[in-house]
Amino acid sequence: MRAARLIRMALLVQSSPGLTAAVLARELGVSERTVIRDAQALQEAGVPVRSERGRTGGYHLAPGYRTRLTTLAPPEAETLYLSGLPAALRDLGLSDAADTARLKLAATLLPSLRAAAESSVRRFHLDAPAWFREPSAPELLPQLARAVWSDRAVELAYARPGRDGAPARAVTRLLEPYGLVLKAGVWYVVGRVPDGREEGGGAWRTYRVDRVTALAPAPATAGPFSRDPSFDLAAHWQAHAAGFARALLRTTVTVRLTERGLRRLPAVADPAGVAGALASATAPDPTGRVTLDLPVESEDVAFGQLTGLGADAEVLAPEGLRGRFREHAQTLAALYGTDPADGGRRPPARPAASAAADPVTPSPSPRGQR
Repeated sequence: MRAARLIRMALLVQSSPGLTAAVLARELGVSERTVIRDAQALQEAGVPVRSERGRTGGYHLAPGYRTRLTTLAPPEAETLYLSGLPAALRDLGLSDAADTARLKLAATLLPSLRAAAESSVRRFHLDAPAWFREPSAPELLPQLARAVWSDRAVELAYARPGRDGAPARAVTRLLEPYGLVLKAGVWYVVGRVPDGREEGGGAWRTYRVDRVTALAPAPATAGPFSRDPSFDLAAHWQAHAAGFARALLRTTVTVRLTERGLRRLPAVADPAGVAGALASATAPDPTGRVTLDLPVESEDVAFGQLTGLGADAEVLAPEGLRGRFREHAQTLAALYGTDPADGGRRPPARPAASAAADPVTPSPSPRGQR
């Protein structure tokens, strides 16, 4: 474990001279004190790594030194061939370049490692799109990818979806594209609105690439934009996705659940709302049911989700949604009270005497006559 970490530290310092102890600690998942000890261990092993102070300080290797710790082990060669997504590379227009890179890499490997690397491709495949969705590459994706690679600002036309059934609205944005994200078969571009160019300058934006209808180089742009070195695409996307999921939950529904309904709730409701709802659930009442406030996207969505729980869920509020469930239950009772073999007509009522003589038939109560 430590040997692998030392090799990684040496390669990090070689590829990015000047990394501080704090940065190395974050990259290696250890403390800064451990980084200092590892640097001493590398020096004792003959790797001339040193720490320098000042604005241009950090960890460096001696001038002209290149570590020879670049030989791949079999597991490394196997996993390296799993790092690419064939469909994503094809969408980006990079499949030919990726094939050439793999051929060049294979040519540098020992025969045994070459076989190990190629075998991993035959054993694992990542299918990114969700079920029941035909994947399609947006027409402008390769052009947008070239802008991302070259750090060139673009002017894009975007079809913004309308709310509450309203038609899409065309908007134009000037954007510094920082990265592309593939989520469940859908491509997104993440970028920043240039400062001073329009309202909201300096803010980060995320757009679905398949809704970009036109793309052109930004006007009056002399060269590439200056990237923010602190921007982390993966961390930004994770925070954006979590915030987006929470923002969709604009309505709260009060629900009373059986023990089985509580177990099944995460399978039918939005995960972003379930965690908080479960944490705030009341203690079980004498019947074993708990009451909680569930954030949902809308009453329509809540109706579709909670219907799947059947009698294990009782909606207490809002009253409009409770009324919908009441009507739904009455419709189901009427439907299943008919005889399907008799054309959907209700079965004949049983004679009163027969009902009275039946020991398992309860007598009607005033509440049951409502």
